Amino acid sequence: MKLAELAKRLNSQNAPGLGLPPLLLITDAARLPDPAGAAERLPSGSAVLLRDYELAGREALARELAEVARRCGLKLLIAGDAALAMRVGAAGIHFPEARAGEARRWRHRRHWLITVAAHSRAALHHAAMCGADAALLSPVFATESHPERRPLGPEGFNLLAARAALPVYALGGIDCHNAARLLCGRAAGIA
Repeated sequence: MKLAELAKRLNSQNAPGLGLPPLLLITDAARLPDPAGAAERLPSGSAVLLRDYELAGREALARELAEVARRCGLKLLIAGDAALAMRVGAAGIHFPEARAGEARRWRHRRHWLITVAAHSRAALHHAAMCGADAALLSPVFATESHPERRPLGPEGFNLLAARAALPVYALGGIDCHNAARLLCGRAAGIA
């Protein structure tokens, strides 16, 4: 089963009617040299999360991704920079776990999709209490981007997602070969 199809199935099972994208593409300058090209290949209704915080030319990339998002029916989220998100007309913002509390500030000021990174049950609880629309829980599987982190595995992910008070995306090491292991769980989608 293709990753996008599986993400759509998870989203319809676990986040019906919430308007959340089933699939999120996260930029990573080291592993994804052409994020705009990758975004153009996403199915309509997906999202792109511009995460590369320290990237030289981040605003230019944000503008390019905003154009791709408009043209392809995607949602663009900007990580950690509300001012940039406003300048490019992004659909939302993403906060790292340590900055989850900032979701409160934007919850009532903008009609944005707000996501927060999480790595534990406590972080999921905090994200929900701060008004995030969804959390990205990681790592589900071993991943090159965070090799030092112990993977939750599908069982650990599903246990935490089932107890969370907000929709939870599966993130980390997910590919076409292992994604089906999430089908019996509570993932709102795949990042």
